Amino acid sequence: MADLKYYDVILKPIVTEKSMNAMSDKKYTFSVHTEATKAQIKEAVEKMFEGTKVSKVNTMNLDGKQRRRGASVGKTAKTKKAIVQLTADSADIEIFEGL
Repeated sequence: MADLKYYDVILKPIVTEKSMNAMSDKKYTFSVHTEATKAQIKEAVEKMFEGTKVSKVNTMNLDGKQRRRGASVGKTAKTKKAIVQLTADSADIEIFEGL
């Protein structure tokens, strides 16, 4: 297993219509490192965003899609997605505020 620091765990936020609707329930969606565990994701969110408390983390592993370029066939990289549920008394995450 890789030695991941908390700033290496979260790669980027995922901004879709479905994830924006879930923010009203304090659920935030992130693209995370493929070897990150739920405990590492929880620690990373609480350290990176001041005043947040995570109640639970749901993760999903996404396999790479098959792509063609002429006659050659390849696959895109596999990814991991995490949906983070914050507690009711937790502060909101500011990077999603202006969207």
